[in-house]
Amino acid sequence: MADAPPPAAEARAAGGNGTPPPLTGGALVLGTFALSLATFMNVLDTSIANVSIPAISGDLGVSISQGTWVITSFGVANAISVPLSGWLTQRVGTVRLFVASVLLFVLASWLCGLAPSIEWLVAFRVFQGAVAGPMVPLSQTLLLASYPRHRSGTALAMWSMTTLIAPVAGPLLGGWITDNISWPWIFYINIPVGLFAAALTLAIYRHRETPRRKLPVDVVGLSLLVLWVGALQIMLDKGKELDWFASGTIVVLGLVALVGLVVFLVWELTEEHPVIDLSLFRGRNFSAGVAALALAYALFFGNVVILPLWLQQYLGYTATQAGMALAPVGLLAAVFTPIVGRKIGQWDARLLATISFVVFALVLWLRSLFDTQADFVSIVIPTIVQGVAVAFFFVPLVAIVLSGLPPERIAAASGLSNFFRILAGSFGTSISTTLWDHRASMHHAHLAEAVSRDSIGAADAFARLQGLGLSPAQALEAIEQMAEQQAYTLSANDLFYGSAVLFVLLCGFIWITRPLPAHR
Repeated sequence: MADAPPPAAEARAAGGNGTPPPLTGGALVLGTFALSLATFMNVLDTSIANVSIPAISGDLGVSISQGTWVITSFGVANAISVPLSGWLTQRVGTVRLFVASVLLFVLASWLCGLAPSIEWLVAFRVFQGAVAGPMVPLSQTLLLASYPRHRSGTALAMWSMTTLIAPVAGPLLGGWITDNISWPWIFYINIPVGLFAAALTLAIYRHRETPRRKLPVDVVGLSLLVLWVGALQIMLDKGKELDWFASGTIVVLGLVALVGLVVFLVWELTEEHPVIDLSLFRGRNFSAGVAALALAYALFFGNVVILPLWLQQYLGYTATQAGMALAPVGLLAAVFTPIVGRKIGQWDARLLATISFVVFALVLWLRSLFDTQADFVSIVIPTIVQGVAVAFFFVPLVAIVLSGLPPERIAAASGLSNFFRILAGSFGTSISTTLWDHRASMHHAHLAEAVSRDSIGAADAFARLQGLGLSPAQALEAIEQMAEQQAYTLSANDLFYGSAVLFVLLCGFIWITRPLPAHR
């Protein structure tokens, strides 16, 4: 049976320094479970929709490119809300804000499942991403306050496992639900999970609320942030559809994003209480580390979106099969992440991050060799190896980003680095899907030049297809489908190869940074 938490006053007195004492017994177990469950739900939603995009797009009558807005809208809103977490925590209180965030996430999930059109679904995903912002940092805060200081490493290791399991479970669960029930249920499953996590958190932590105080908020800075980020994301999402800068809409969006960014930077550098503390970028480790983290995550996440789309659209995979092809990334990640966490103080973080980038490059190079005859084993092997890259990715780069900062700036630096990482993931998705379509059109044109009735190979293919009972029109359509399949496969190969090269080049950002104190 869970230990009954003491009243707030007694708890704070027991803490000795104005903070509640660590939890014990059943309360500690249940509290850890509740916080981890909420984190799992949040992280799951960043990947569960990836394999469902073809089904969502088909059901709502939109293109695959428009379907990816379901991913990018969530990411952008989530990124923008992250810097506000600290201010909201001071105004509302840690426990209240966390529980409210979970409950609003449940509401947003229910609305996403009910969405009758892509426009409504994107709007509800924006709402979902916005309310999800405080959940991850607050779950860490509450968890660390639940454990004695000497067990903080164990607490974070347990918490980190949920962030590793969720990306594995996301594609598997999303694929199975899409194939066997319907895509709205990838959102509906959050309802019982979220309600249970919120109720359990409130029961365990309601007497451990943090003090509240009024702080000024940078309304102008926040408005400018929403303006330029929103304009840039819409421009990236709508660019292909509107023929890029041949469209007046895209030109206006580009100008709004550029001017908004410049004004935002000027404002934030002069504001007393900025929504984003840009002075952090004066530190070499922070600026170079954030650049490496954001650019690498953009490459990683963009390719994670492209792979299931290619498997389902051009290799005939079901959503479940595509999820199975993506899930094994967690196998080696679960093995190596605890090791990296324990050794980060002994090994050079720059070397560990370099290993991650090199393995990512190797994985993407292997994927650039895929063809339309690639079997399941050939596709899964690079995914398994990618688990090593993921394990060596986050911990070393976060250590580099936060190194050399005083304790009072750690929270702001962590929030800012997460803002750029999440935002880069959304931008990476839009850029990757756009490049995939663009390169596919180029390859299709080249293939079409080679396929003519004067071509011996084309004539032979036509003859074979007509020999199978197809009419001339049907044979031509079959040739067109094969050309499209080859074009998108070649385009995916281009993206994988280009991303591999960029990962190698990104190693340079890592070695711009200074070594961590233990390695000087």
